[in-house]
Amino acid sequence: MVQEYRLFDGRSLILLAEGRLVNLSGAEGHPAEVMDMSFANQALTAEYVAKYAKQLAPGVYRVPESIDENIALLKLKALGLSIDTLTPEQEEYLNSWNMGTV
Repeated sequence: MVQEYRLFDGRSLILLAEGRLVNLSGAEGHPAEVMDMSFANQALTAEYVAKYAKQLAPGVYRVPESIDENIALLKLKALGLSIDTLTPEQEEYLNSWNMGTV
C-alpha cells in the first residue's frame, strides 16, 4: 500500500493506498462505531427522499440537518454521553467563514 516514485531531480514522491482514502484501503477501514452512523444517515436520507420525492426538483441536496443531528444525538445517548449547549460566541464562530481561516 506504499509506492515510491523517484523524480529526475532526486526527490521522491510516496503514494499511500494508490491515492485512495488511506483509512479505508490502507488500514482497517472505519470502525463499526462510525459505520453505523453512516448507514443510519444513508437510510434515513433515502427515506426522506422517498417521502418528499414529489416535492423535490431534480438536483443534489444536502442531508437535512435534522437527520444529522438526530443520528448524532442517538449515538451520544447510546454511548451514555450528551452534548453541551454552545455559547453565543461558539455559535458565532461556527457560523463564520472568516474566523480561523485567514
